[in-house]
Amino acid sequence: MRVLVVEDSEALAAQLREALAAAHFAVDHAADGEEALFLGETEPYDAVVLDLGLPRLDGLSVLRRWRAAGRAMPVLILTARDAWTEKVAGLDAGADDYLAKPFVMGELLARLRALVRRAHGRAQAELQVGALSIDTATSAVALEGRPVRLTGLEFRLLSYLAHRPGQVVSKTELTEHLYAQDFDRDSNTLEVVIGRLRRKLDPALIETLRGQGYRLVAPG
Repeated sequence: MRVLVVEDSEALAAQLREALAAAHFAVDHAADGEEALFLGETEPYDAVVLDLGLPRLDGLSVLRRWRAAGRAMPVLILTARDAWTEKVAGLDAGADDYLAKPFVMGELLARLRALVRRAHGRAQAELQVGALSIDTATSAVALEGRPVRLTGLEFRLLSYLAHRPGQVVSKTELTEHLYAQDFDRDSNTLEVVIGRLRRKLDPALIETLRGQGYRLVAPG
């Protein structure tokens, strides 16, 4: 999953990027509203963490322009603790959730994971595809009850497919959602990761549809 962090405080932005990366998110960062507006309109994010007090263009304006342009990714806004009017305005502008500063990082991660799940019609933290289970809260993966250790990239790829069970996902879409903007993207790397997942899991779990992409299925 790929997330955009919009925060002008360098210290807080660094903390968010570190925590999100540790939770197996690919993370991009924008330090002002104009950069955030551009990235949100041109890149396919799975979720956004948006501070409202931004230079060059305020966060509320950014959010309204995203929604007016049809950009529907889940947005978690960050507000000052006593700014209830900002919370109301943010929700009315199209935000999906809010968190007051200062906040506990664990709560932010939990809220963000919940937003991503709900965006794909998934209510529970555990994703189940046949004998495969993925706990999005703990990043634990098990096959037939047996724990399976995955790298961060392997987990991101598997989790992305598991949020769309039975759906064909193209290589382009996978690449856009697995890597941050500044990552050197290589389509061959994707095939290598798919191969590793097949060896660690049931090879029949991930189907290749030539010329179309991949899909996660429960073997019959």
